[in-house]
Amino acid sequence: MADPRWNFHRSVIKAVKTEEHVAREDLPVVRVDPLLAPHQDHLKYRFSQYERRKRAIEKYEGGLEKFSLGFQKFGFNYEDGYIVYREWAPPAQAAQLIGDFNNWDGWSHPMEKDKYGVWSVRIPDVDGKPGIPHGSRVKFRMQKGDGQWIDRIPAWIKYATVEAGKMGASYDGILWNPSEDQRYKFEHPRPPKPVVPRIYEAHVGMSSKEPCVASYIDFADNVLPRIKANNYNTVQLMAVMEHSYYASFGYHVTNFFGVSSRSGTPEELKYLIDKAHSLGLRVLMDVVHSHASNNIKDGLNGFDLGQQTQESYFHTGDRGYHKLWDSRLFNYNNWEVERFLLSNLRWWLEEYQFDGFRFDGVTSMLYHHHGIHMSFSGRYRDYFSEASDVDAAVYLMLANELVHTLYPDATTIAEDVSGMPTLGRPVSEGGVGFDYRLAMGIPDTWIKLLKEVTDEHWSMAEIASTLLNRRYTEKAIAYAESHDQSLVGDKTLAFMLMDKEMYAGMSALQEQSIIIERGIALHKMIHFLTMALGGDGYLNFMGNEFGHPEWIDFPREGNKWSYDKCRRQWDLVDTDHLRYKFMNEFDKAMNALEEKYHFLTLPLIVSSAHDKDKVIVFERGDLVFVFNFHPETTYEGYKIGCDLPGKYKIALDSDAFDFGGRGRVGHDVDHFTSPEGIPGRPETNFNNRPSSFLVLSPARTCQVYFKVPEDAVQSEEENEEPAASVLQLISQSAAQKDLPFNFMDDIPDFSQD
Repeated sequence: MADPRWNFHRSVIKAVKTEEHVAREDLPVVRVDPLLAPHQDHLKYRFSQYERRKRAIEKYEGGLEKFSLGFQKFGFNYEDGYIVYREWAPPAQAAQLIGDFNNWDGWSHPMEKDKYGVWSVRIPDVDGKPGIPHGSRVKFRMQKGDGQWIDRIPAWIKYATVEAGKMGASYDGILWNPSEDQRYKFEHPRPPKPVVPRIYEAHVGMSSKEPCVASYIDFADNVLPRIKANNYNTVQLMAVMEHSYYASFGYHVTNFFGVSSRSGTPEELKYLIDKAHSLGLRVLMDVVHSHASNNIKDGLNGFDLGQQTQESYFHTGDRGYHKLWDSRLFNYNNWEVERFLLSNLRWWLEEYQFDGFRFDGVTSMLYHHHGIHMSFSGRYRDYFSEASDVDAAVYLMLANELVHTLYPDATTIAEDVSGMPTLGRPVSEGGVGFDYRLAMGIPDTWIKLLKEVTDEHWSMAEIASTLLNRRYTEKAIAYAESHDQSLVGDKTLAFMLMDKEMYAGMSALQEQSIIIERGIALHKMIHFLTMALGGDGYLNFMGNEFGHPEWIDFPREGNKWSYDKCRRQWDLVDTDHLRYKFMNEFDKAMNALEEKYHFLTLPLIVSSAHDKDKVIVFERGDLVFVFNFHPETTYEGYKIGCDLPGKYKIALDSDAFDFGGRGRVGHDVDHFTSPEGIPGRPETNFNNRPSSFLVLSPARTCQVYFKVPEDAVQSEEENEEPAASVLQLISQSAAQKDLPFNFMDDIPDFSQD
């Protein structure tokens, strides 16, 4: 009987009758989110298919852990004095291994095919040395049904290179098998999983200030220290998997097990990751399992000879092609595809010691329409219907199960713009299993405001609602801008704010223009508000921490193969008399504040989003945040509400001189609270808060106030000495509270404020 998943996209879920479908009457994920109840049939079916697939893997492969060791069987492996090469290629009529080692004479090394479509050949040692020397070029030669012979790069190849300086040259597979003394040996353990991920998204190739492709070594020695200095705890590396087209930003992968050779060798990438671990930085990899390059000569697509989908990595026809990306789409219901992709994850985790993954293009995976021309309203029926690709969801469930079983502290993040419920819930509950999802709507909001709305018409209620618009049961990574927002055709937020003024107006030795002052002020506020209110973690793209100007444009024919916009101008932030340093220092400080208090884990209450005043006030634990977006008005004695009575002091101030501000807010001022209303009657409180205190709130600035611990207050009174420096004092009472994330049931209505 055919697997029902083959016909799922053409069938109504309720029509599918299987034993597993009705086995679990009440999925835990539905208890977590009761709005899922009308869609429980879909979720039960999805979970039953996951369980069914997992049982089959256990029966025929010995479980997920053994199944994911495909790299020990396929590709090139050393077994008892032989190099054994295996390749899954069912449609091939004959096959040979060719390369430098046999002068590209395939007839000397014909391959044999088993009943599963796997071709193999054994190459014996020669004089006690491997029959194929380390670094040799190799390719898989196969015969098509029409008798034609074609050469392809082995699907499981660990390294591939192209002849330097030769335009349009094809890649060659490289047998990467260094001797023991040439292999990089990791010296530093993986850092523990952070309480809150503060992620620095980076692209190694474009990380140099010079117009060139940077190396893994250069990034490790010169960029990692910058990331550490800015108080990030996680690096997310883009474009690690080999991709023949550089301008694809690494998203059109050709060799899934191979490191990008433009930046160096496998051993040099290991050095980078070990160096990051030595600095206490975790390293996530941007993994692309949503599609594959359409490149036939260099990539996996070269194994598609027009065969049926059961014998291919990809679906056939329209289902196997992404028309917007011009790329191939995997058949996630294929046994060998699952082996290939799951083993791929394990390879990067174990061979290179990555600490987790950011899965790219998850929206495209989850739906048969791939999200093309779709507008997701948030209605649950948009997510659970015949348009859902259950095969892909099951693969992602297996992937998350595998990663978290092998490495419980690993982090997985989904790049999903649709907002599918259950994506960030554990597989055991019936969820897809990601730790976090990217809050992809936030950058669009900021871009729309900056492009279409004048400052005086910004709605604080709409900004707050957008940042709060997420499912509190699923964690999100917030970001104001990533690499997407600065690609050619768009601009970084800094350049959107200040544009051409940045070319001549960033010197601190001259009076700043109105445009520069506004731009720097809003750059700080936008990034910090996004971090503080938008999610459970934070992400920033390389260079945006200091307001990198212009945009990103990879070398291509259209720009005469220029690297000018494909680099990071570190000299801008390193030059002391330029104002870039102020945005960079504020980035350091806001990350340091989060590290001290872990405020993204603390209860969140928004007490005011005042459209007329242009002020947003909220609390996270004992911290009180005040954002004044008014372009002109400075408020003296502005009343803000809070929960806990006592004394408050400045913890962070965007108007400080160190951050390019005017220094108007006193950092040594004590703010004592006053009671508000009648105890036990919130409706009599100020903005529903039982206490309040008065602050100075300059236009286009933000401040954070911390509650001085009672023991510190008593100590000051006894010694008649001022409190410790506010930027040094850590509120232990806030940091040590074991409080759950207490989000509001509904987004608050600020319209009456």
